[in-house]
Amino acid sequence: MSKGKENKPHIGIYGKRNVGKSSLINFMAGQEISIVADYKGTTTDPVKRSFEITGFGPVILIDTAGIDDNDGNIGKLRIDKTIATIDKVDLAIILINDYQLDEYEEKIITRLKSFNTTFFIVNGKSDLIKINNKIKNQLSIKYSVPVLDFSTKNNKNIDEILETIKTLIPDSSWKTNSMIGDIVSSGDLVLLITPIDIAAPQGRLILPQVQIIRDILDNDCVAIVLKEKEVDGFLRKSAIKPKLAITDSQIFSQAAASIPKNIPLTGFSVILARHKGDFENYLTGTPKLSELKDYDKVLILESCSHHVSCEDIGRVKIPGWLIDFTGKKLNFTVVAGLDNIPGIITDYAIVIQCGGCVITRKQIISRLKPAVDAGVPVTNYGMAIAYIQGIYERAIEPFIQNDNRKSK
Repeated sequence: MSKGKENKPHIGIYGKRNVGKSSLINFMAGQEISIVADYKGTTTDPVKRSFEITGFGPVILIDTAGIDDNDGNIGKLRIDKTIATIDKVDLAIILINDYQLDEYEEKIITRLKSFNTTFFIVNGKSDLIKINNKIKNQLSIKYSVPVLDFSTKNNKNIDEILETIKTLIPDSSWKTNSMIGDIVSSGDLVLLITPIDIAAPQGRLILPQVQIIRDILDNDCVAIVLKEKEVDGFLRKSAIKPKLAITDSQIFSQAAASIPKNIPLTGFSVILARHKGDFENYLTGTPKLSELKDYDKVLILESCSHHVSCEDIGRVKIPGWLIDFTGKKLNFTVVAGLDNIPGIITDYAIVIQCGGCVITRKQIISRLKPAVDAGVPVTNYGMAIAYIQGIYERAIEPFIQNDNRKSK
């Protein structure tokens, strides 16, 4: 399956100003994709660059500002932006000179470890100082990571760095595990109920629908794609019994009425919740929707950025449904993309994360980590809607049954 830009593994390059971060990126890419200059602070904001690693696939390289920027408030803002990328990367490279690490690098390493992010160390500009294998070994033992040398004058250095990236980058960030492959078999019929609403791009389906159609084909199954108003007639006339039915979560109730109870039914967003979200915590967090009280704050995380309409699922429909369901006066905060969350996480009674079709699993897990660590319940668009509409148990049943069979 081809990856969108945000679904590619993200590799962050961290180090002090003028340590050679942009040079390293340019040398890996074999072209000048980052600005290089002899003065400090050339890179002022994190910059993403798409790059293809031969024998591996596409990745996103993030060129960051120097972690020692002391240019007053502006310097602090640059450092803050650099630090803010750490929870979004799948792998990090700490670039140093003269085998020297101090409190600046230590701060980055501590932050990386807090998110269980793999990293390794590269000693740059190694043509300017004699390679010291003793110090390299000491650093490698201290941090339990590889320590490599780099010079723009030696191509072998890049080969070693790229091989290390391929070895260390987590499988979960690039191997596209099947979304439903463990609950369907070759030749099965999968019915997709896909309403075409204002959120669908002109002439196209929305991304989760496209991703699941591809997954169905990858598993040698047959995809039957219908609009919601065609379902009853199709099932009656064809007498086909699908192995699984998948619906847009906004019409869960309508789909549940149309699909016989002996046919498993779930939603596109529920599948995404299990495939790349924090499914176990969603399972415990979703029922907490029933415990919301007047004036509770609800945080809605909408990972993509788009024009807001009167039919917007995260900003309009879910808040409306949740107020009707609870009968409570609730306060909603919506955060788009990967922007900072306002206030402190314990201000919120629950967090509702979108399916996350345009970001990586690591980014979703990191996004939710402060809430999970603080004991704030988390859920997902599809699971929340299924719960509100009274078909939560049916929507998660295909996965719960399968996971129970695996555990036996």
